[in-house]
Amino acid sequence: MRILALSPWSRLEAVANGLSGTPHRVLRAPETGLVMLRGRMGATGGAFNLGEATVTRCAVRLAENVEGHAYVMGRNAAHAHLAAICDGLLQLPARHAEISETVIRPLEKSLQETHVMASTKAAATKVDFFTMVRGDD
Repeated sequence: MRILALSPWSRLEAVANGLSGTPHRVLRAPETGLVMLRGRMGATGGAFNLGEATVTRCAVRLAENVEGHAYVMGRNAAHAHLAAICDGLLQLPARHAEISETVIRPLEKSLQETHVMASTKAAATKVDFFTMVRGDD
């Protein structure tokens, strides 16, 4: 579910193109709401309300009587709907391997590549303060 939720809509749509036609019934139509984000100062500090984030959720029931659920950041109802279908299909033993190979693995690889690019870009601006000379010899 993490990979489905974090992947950009355009990428999910590209790899899961034919899955939206999977026979299903919508249990909870995609709806957008807010969730409170909590923060914590340091590892032991008290928790505080950081702010709110927009989330869209959806629930479907496949023809095989399996439910799929999804929560995604933002307002994209189609993203939540397709992610819920994928969640339901992943629960079917007959479809799990297929969906894992055709949808989850490419999305996971794309997310890893994006993470590496962002990490490389951030590392280029890193300053190591421990290498500076203090001057009190």
